[in-house]
Amino acid sequence: MTIGEVSEKYGITTDTLRYYERIGLIPNVPRKSNGIRDYDEYSCGWVNFIKCMRSAGVQIEALIEYVDLKRRNVDEERRMEILKEQRQKLIDKMETLKITIDRLDKKIDYFSHQPNKE
Repeated sequence: MTIGEVSEKYGITTDTLRYYERIGLIPNVPRKSNGIRDYDEYSCGWVNFIKCMRSAGVQIEALIEYVDLKRRNVDEERRMEILKEQRQKLIDKMETLKITIDRLDKKIDYFSHQPNKE
């Protein structure tokens, strides 16, 4: 797939895809003989993974470390630690969001039971 096709399929700009490749988040994107990127299933798998993790707020630094360890096929234990750390951060964030949503629900309920002042 071309970078444009991947961009459209995953809803990521071509600039972002190039950036992710440059910093090592999308390892070894194959290229055609003329130098044009030719994303294969493996590359698209990384794009999908990175998009999912970034949309949840996983830090780029953690992803760079994870991808680097995976690419070098070393330290599975550290990769698991990274995943667990990021998972816990997301759980903590989810709990904070739940508290905020509950508070907003109470405010909305309060205002919905107030008589119109018109």
